[in-house]
Amino acid sequence: MHWQRIKISNQAIIWVVFLLSIILLFGLSFYAFLNFLGKAKPPEISQAASQFPSSDSACVSEEKIVEVRGDSLSGLIESGQKLKLLAGYYKCNPVMRNDIVIYNYPGSDPLIKVVKGIAGDKFRLEKAATGCWQILINNEILKNNSNQAYCLSDNGYRMLALYEKDYRGIIPENAYLILGNQVGGTLDSSRFGLVGKDDIIGKVIGY
Repeated sequence: MHWQRIKISNQAIIWVVFLLSIILLFGLSFYAFLNFLGKAKPPEISQAASQFPSSDSACVSEEKIVEVRGDSLSGLIESGQKLKLLAGYYKCNPVMRNDIVIYNYPGSDPLIKVVKGIAGDKFRLEKAATGCWQILINNEILKNNSNQAYCLSDNGYRMLALYEKDYRGIIPENAYLILGNQVGGTLDSSRFGLVGKDDIIGKVIGY
């Protein structure tokens, strides 16, 4: 009987060790799996995903091909070039800096422009040595696609100076600075000021 009690005790120990080994093995496997998931996406992809918000195409009311007329964006987009317009895109997506947009300008055909200033940006006007007026966004001189600084006439200065004064040099919510690619200004915010989000018809892609 004494020998039998010792035998049962050894069996219990074996079963306990076996169960602990299974639990430990399962835990290590689960940890390795979680670690794999964490490393499955390269760091640069994770960083890029955090910098660029995902877009939602559900709010696009229409996709159509439009043809550019005029030289406002010459050097970036040429007259006669055909692009795709995502109408209604900004109903559920933010307007981003450097987006190419179609703007509903009253009394004219819609205009194609580049977003150069967004809500919350600091902006001011500064006279250059040449006598024209430069636009500074977040303390940096605003430039076109060819890395040339925009340099506006006195008329362009007077228009934007009103917004600089009224909004204390901060672009307000749902307001945007849109410009062509010509450094002297075109029919853009240098003529009609900041624009509202509701008047932006959509986003242009494919340029």
